[in-house]
Amino acid sequence: MGVMSGPYVIRGSVSLPEAELMWRFSRSSGPGGQHVNTSDSQVELRFDLAATDALPEVWKTRALERLAGRLVGGVISVRASEHRSQWRNRETAAARLAALLAEATAPPPKPRIKRKIPRGINERRLREKKQRGDTKRGRSGRDW
Repeated sequence: MGVMSGPYVIRGSVSLPEAELMWRFSRSSGPGGQHVNTSDSQVELRFDLAATDALPEVWKTRALERLAGRLVGGVISVRASEHRSQWRNRETAAARLAALLAEATAPPPKPRIKRKIPRGINERRLREKKQRGDTKRGRSGRDW
């Protein structure tokens, strides 16, 4: 388990460049015994989105726009501390960053085309509503 599992693909042939990832390690919070006081298992992964050349220009502008609230000086950071081993936290952080960038660089959805509801469907709906009302009215004991 010593080797990091390959390039983290964002989408298609575009993946996170290992050289542009900035890692920072610190102690995780929470319980864990004697070992937790000496190991830096929490991982913070930072990626300079504004300065990268790994993403196509269109994707980059789209991501900068969509992630504007999460960016600090054009840099996006992801933190992971749920696993006890630093290696697994590194995997989690990198996968999370790749997923975040994949979502942020996705093309906007196609606009929905409004279509008129066919008259027959509307009439049927109203007829069924009427029947349902009659059924319910028939349940009460009083005469109308």
